[in-house]
Amino acid sequence: MIPKSIVLLLLGFSLNPFVLLDLGANQRGRAKVDDEKVHLFPGTGIFFKNRDPYNDQEAQQWFLEATELQKADEISDALKMYEKFTKRRCDFVVDMKGSSVLIGPESIYRAAMIREKQGDWKKAYDYLQLIAKAYVRYDFDRISASLMRIAERIATEELPKKWGVVPRLRSGSEDRERLNQIVEFSRGPKYAPRALMVLAEIALKDSKDDEAVIALEKLVNFYPDHYLAEKAYFMLGNIHKDFVSGPSYDQGATLDALNYYEDYLILFDEVPRKGTDETSEQFQIRKEETLKRKKLVQEGRNQMRESLAQSKLEVGRFLENYGKYFLVRWQELGNQPALQFYNEAITTAPESAAAREAEKRVADLRNE
Repeated sequence: MIPKSIVLLLLGFSLNPFVLLDLGANQRGRAKVDDEKVHLFPGTGIFFKNRDPYNDQEAQQWFLEATELQKADEISDALKMYEKFTKRRCDFVVDMKGSSVLIGPESIYRAAMIREKQGDWKKAYDYLQLIAKAYVRYDFDRISASLMRIAERIATEELPKKWGVVPRLRSGSEDRERLNQIVEFSRGPKYAPRALMVLAEIALKDSKDDEAVIALEKLVNFYPDHYLAEKAYFMLGNIHKDFVSGPSYDQGATLDALNYYEDYLILFDEVPRKGTDETSEQFQIRKEETLKRKKLVQEGRNQMRESLAQSKLEVGRFLENYGKYFLVRWQELGNQPALQFYNEAITTAPESAAAREAEKRVADLRNE
């Protein structure tokens, strides 16, 4: 007996003989896409991609020619020569004025800098990303600093128009992806904290609060000694404060905001010291901003305490009025459950209106 699956396949082929051809084409197409993904360099050629490293002598000739063209201010021609190295790998080293130059990544870096000056920031970023992935021997600090600078420009500045006329469109998701890549490339306190902070600010701007929280939590957990941790705690408190729906609802967000505010006041009693990447002027501005944030944190903490106290007051009222309908051992417990919540309201925010009302209810219940 012929299996049912074979019968269905033959039937489909009889109805449409191109089905099998299409299936084969799709499989080849998927294999081709998968094959492309494993290559950092796109290769040269139209029908058959050559991804072998460039010939050393030929690559050296291109690099030296591009260098001379750039010195002669023939930037377009120099860029074309440099961009050859974005297609295929080159690990050849030349000696220039007593220093060794790895011409593959150096050419791509120069192409990125030219693209940045021309306003094509996204292509400049892509070139730098290629260096970070493909050439681990190249000057990592140089690449990380350039990646951070360009990613921040793309995310925060007005994008230059293409050819001076055509507007370039901004994508918040692409901005966040670039900054996440920088965090992965440059794990360490020099660039990652700044990337996480910018990532959080962009996520908030795009109403992606959860992404902002993840970035800020990474900052405070992985880089607690970095001066940006102070601002991160402030932002985390504010984000969770905005999640609060009121005293009649779940108080998880209230507690989260309150914890961040209280941690802030404990950890940052003094302004974090000057960072190695900060100028004296930048440090002075940050000091002033920190003092303003500290006042706002104190206000936010008081508001969260009042909200929590009001919530406990409402629970106490509910238990006082309706506890007898659902509490086990209600007759034995009497008003103790309600009194417990009233006392917690008083302890949570002693100066609040909720605490004063709770004190009144405690006095009334004890006098009954």
